[in-house]
Amino acid sequence: MDLQLPAELTHAQARACAQALSAQIAAAPAGRVDIDASALITFDSSALAVLLDCRRTALAAGKSLAVAGLPAGLQSMARLYGVQALLAPAAAAQAA
Repeated sequence: MDLQLPAELTHAQARACAQALSAQIAAAPAGRVDIDASALITFDSSALAVLLDCRRTALAAGKSLAVAGLPAGLQSMARLYGVQALLAPAAAAQAA
């Protein structure tokens, strides 16, 4: 299943976005869930929290999660917080 992050994902949108994505992940068929983050333009560290919540939801449902298209700034934040491996790009997740 392919999901898309919105253009803006800050603290103001985080709760609603996480709830919507979690519901979609829970309803997805077994297998891998891909999240495309390439539309993100405006974001803060809440975007990472949403993605990590999606990962937890997917794993709890026996699914894997791969994130593609992380903007450079969000990639930097993920490295800074030490969570970049948890949000592996889809290509890397397929190879693993």
